[in-house]
Amino acid sequence: MEKTEKMPIWVFLAFSSIETRKGALILIGASALFSLYCIPFPLFFENNELIKTLFLIDDWSWIAMMAPITFWYWISLKWVDKNSGWKKAEPKT
Repeated sequence: MEKTEKMPIWVFLAFSSIETRKGALILIGASALFSLYCIPFPLFFENNELIKTLFLIDDWSWIAMMAPITFWYWISLKWVDKNSGWKKAEPKT
């Protein structure tokens, strides 16, 4: 991503080491998947040992962090898209 003069610091911090839109989408997708994993499913399925084994998180603290972080990445992506902050792809030869 190319840093511009008008780019807010919150956008720069979200994607400072990501150079392409595809990389940002992968980051957002991974964050969304991990957010879903962070839902404390063992609280809903107390009698199911498989759920307790697969989903180790049993409180709301992780989802409370992951949901805002995923939203931050998403609004940062929208800002960069709107303001043309991505590097142009170089043609393959």
